[in-house]
Amino acid sequence: MKKPFNSKLFFFIFAILFGIALSIPSFFQTQGPKIVLGLDLQGGLNLLLGVKTQEAIKTRYSSIASQINYYTLEEQILLDNLSAQNNSVQFELLDSNEKSKIDGYLKEISGLKIEEQNLNYTLSLTEDEIVNIENFAIEQAISNIRNRLDQFGLSEPSVTKQGDDAILVQLPGIKTQEEEQRALELISKGGHLQMMAVDEARNARVSSMTELEAESLGDVILPFINNPEQKILLKAIPVLDGEMLTDARAAYDQNGQPIINFTLNTQGGKIFGDFSGKNVGNRMAVVLDGKVYSAPVIRERIGGGSGQISGGFSVQEASDIAIALRSGALPAPITLLEKRSVGPSLGADSIQASLVALITGAVLVMGFMVFYYGIAGMIANLAMVINILLVVAVMALFGATLTLPGMAGIILTVGMAVDANVIINERIREGFRAKENFIKSMENGYANASRAIFDSNLTSLIAAILLYMCGTGAIKGFAITMSIGILASIITAIVGTHGVFRALQNYIMKSGNYALWFGYKERAS
Repeated sequence: MKKPFNSKLFFFIFAILFGIALSIPSFFQTQGPKIVLGLDLQGGLNLLLGVKTQEAIKTRYSSIASQINYYTLEEQILLDNLSAQNNSVQFELLDSNEKSKIDGYLKEISGLKIEEQNLNYTLSLTEDEIVNIENFAIEQAISNIRNRLDQFGLSEPSVTKQGDDAILVQLPGIKTQEEEQRALELISKGGHLQMMAVDEARNARVSSMTELEAESLGDVILPFINNPEQKILLKAIPVLDGEMLTDARAAYDQNGQPIINFTLNTQGGKIFGDFSGKNVGNRMAVVLDGKVYSAPVIRERIGGGSGQISGGFSVQEASDIAIALRSGALPAPITLLEKRSVGPSLGADSIQASLVALITGAVLVMGFMVFYYGIAGMIANLAMVINILLVVAVMALFGATLTLPGMAGIILTVGMAVDANVIINERIREGFRAKENFIKSMENGYANASRAIFDSNLTSLIAAILLYMCGTGAIKGFAITMSIGILASIITAIVGTHGVFRALQNYIMKSGNYALWFGYKERAS
């Protein structure tokens, strides 16, 4: 006879200890990895955002103008009236001998439609390029908002596309008005950094200049962040922009005031260095989201591709702006279409209702299993409980978010965990009917049942994976718990209970009371 202890039993015991150890922090809120409750369970903020994609197109034209300006300065090509409009970039080439060179450069810019007449150029984007920019603006906004919220420290924020041009943001755990306001500001902050040259020749009369006059001169009037009444006249085409920024960190200056240190990539560092070297004695403004934070005089060439932004920040403001810069500028402004707060009391009601359903379902199933299968039903019930603990443990280990649909997935797991044991017990009963002894009935029962269980679980797992890949946040929560439950049921039903029966086979053989152990009553012939 085999020894009671076997490898499958050892594995089952390990699964029991693993499930208990890692699920205790979630059940009793002790130290350790815990399941994160989703928005519908712990409350929070639900936002529907719109993206002004037209502004992304406008920014693209500005970027093209900036590229042309830098290229022509480097190549010493003379242009006049270079300007970026809402739907085009225009300039006049002053030297016809440079036409082939500028034409060659413009052809390298993708998605550009070039019109030229008497050396007057009008550049516009193709229809396909406009569509690409609009789609990219939405996808990039989703990515950048998600990055910002991750760095903000929120647990499992959900940022998904809604329809063609909207973004759904769910922020679990937002409880106070201050947290809500800070999250909204971080989401909506453009994070668009520009370094812009001051028009020193005309800045003295900026207070009497209109926006239209500034535009006709190729300039733009912008306010200072600390004093909106104070304006400064800047060249409309930026020296460089935030696309060339690689890092931004909150820090302190020599006076202990919060500042933001930023670093540029190789191209940005070269542009920054070349411009500062050629403009010693002039000012260069640091512009963030259309507000001037500082406009220091350039004392010497600034190399190294780094700089700093100062503007009387609080520590929190400096940190949030650094996050916005580091995660990337929003390619287009964000508008708030809908805001809905979910109170924690609603989540508590949902948890309570789900627990009632889970406990009620589990008690009914456990009662049926004991009534119909005897001690084997009790072993199946143990496997079911361990199955639930394993789902909670694995979700806690990976910091997964539990949503209301996820709770439904756990309840479904109860039925799935027992279903496998029902198939196994019925196969064992078939062996009894064929007059086989217990060991042969057990081994054949598990061998035959395992194939059917594995096939059915595999198809369910494929469906769960597809739900996760194609579904939204709520559907993904259901798919996660369902997937973990399927894998856990294979461990507990096929491996775990098999190990228990092997350990008890001597006692079962001695008793010969299959009615007690499996609820099997031999029919009178």
